[in-house]
Amino acid sequence: MITHRPLVGALAALLFAAVACSGDTDTGDGAAPADPPESSPSESSGGATPPARAETPGADPEIREVSAEQWADMVAAGMWREGCPVTREQLRRVEINHIDFDGEVARGALVVNADVADSVVRIFTRLYEEEFPIRRMRPVEHYDGDNNASLADDNTAAYNCRHPDQINAPPMESPHANGRAVDINPLENPWMDLRCECWSPSGEHRERVEGPGKIVEGGLVWRLFTEEGWIWENIDVPDYMHFDTGYPSEPFAPDRAADAP
Repeated sequence: MITHRPLVGALAALLFAAVACSGDTDTGDGAAPADPPESSPSESSGGATPPARAETPGADPEIREVSAEQWADMVAAGMWREGCPVTREQLRRVEINHIDFDGEVARGALVVNADVADSVVRIFTRLYEEEFPIRRMRPVEHYDGDNNASLADDNTAAYNCRHPDQINAPPMESPHANGRAVDINPLENPWMDLRCECWSPSGEHRERVEGPGKIVEGGLVWRLFTEEGWIWENIDVPDYMHFDTGYPSEPFAPDRAADAP
């Protein structure tokens, strides 16, 4: 029998080419062939691959009841005693993120009256979004109820039925003792303490000019609070850190600002 080797070779070559061109090539293990690798952005567009960006968290506010443990700490610190106007049930713990003076996100907490909690959340959410820096934000029991120590630490705080030697008003009327006052960045926004006729906690930033963490009339913090019906410096001396909802302290009416002339 004569074998036509040139013809067989040609047929084999044609068969190999047909298989190579088909998309059904067997890999030997029953799996479909791997897709060709995709080109990277740098190969296809000539640019470097952009680095992945970490997601910035939001303000993430939470309004909680004051826990039994925290209340015990407050009582032990002398922040509540016989003659103080509000009870644990009337207060709320507001936890919220803020931007610190290093530009980092920090978690803070304020204890406030339940009737101002929503207003506080709206204000401090905007402060976070606008990246207004707040040094720290801790309830005053972290300082054993000592208001002067809290101010000296540049701590932003709210509720405190203050120690008898630190009160500025009768407890029943006091905005702080009722949980309807907030002191923000005391070092950047000091007050004139007439008991010593001195700036407290320091006079370093007493000039009212724009600066990190400072409150000025018409500025961001001033606008956010006053639009909610809060009052700045509601006292007869300079008190740049302080906002409250009125003196003597009464249940908060959040629509008061809209009705004001």
